[in-house]
Amino acid sequence: MEKTLVILKPCTLQRGLIGEVISRFEKKGLKLAGIKMTWLTDKVLNEHYAHLSDKPFFQRLKNAMSIIPVIVCCWEGIDAVRVVRAMTGATNGRNAAPGTIRGDYSMSSQENIVHASDSPENAAIELARFFKDGELFDYTWLQTACVYANDEC
Repeated sequence: MEKTLVILKPCTLQRGLIGEVISRFEKKGLKLAGIKMTWLTDKVLNEHYAHLSDKPFFQRLKNAMSIIPVIVCCWEGIDAVRVVRAMTGATNGRNAAPGTIRGDYSMSSQENIVHASDSPENAAIELARFFKDGELFDYTWLQTACVYANDEC
């Protein structure tokens, strides 16, 4: 099964949407493999958003992501990265389709509820950045037979 990172951003916590967002992933049939609250440091934000470091909004983004703690989650499932990205919608909430997380809860390109890994390769890098050994769990998930056909996994 593929694993992916989802970060519930400070705006999600401030707006009381934690349960709403997590519930969507659960209802879809993704398995929660890890979750914790953490405060993002400047060092971690510089690593995580290095690809945006030359953008004029870089410091504003870092400030917004460190104003209060975030919740980092590891979700697992077949094609988890693609599934989660489809569920989150376009980066700018104003452009995100209704029914997606950002389409239903966001009006911003920055305050857009979640970060989601964009590839399996980046998911592995990001999960290693946010979770230490022993913080991701592999367990028998009784719902597997209700979520997937027996020849899918």
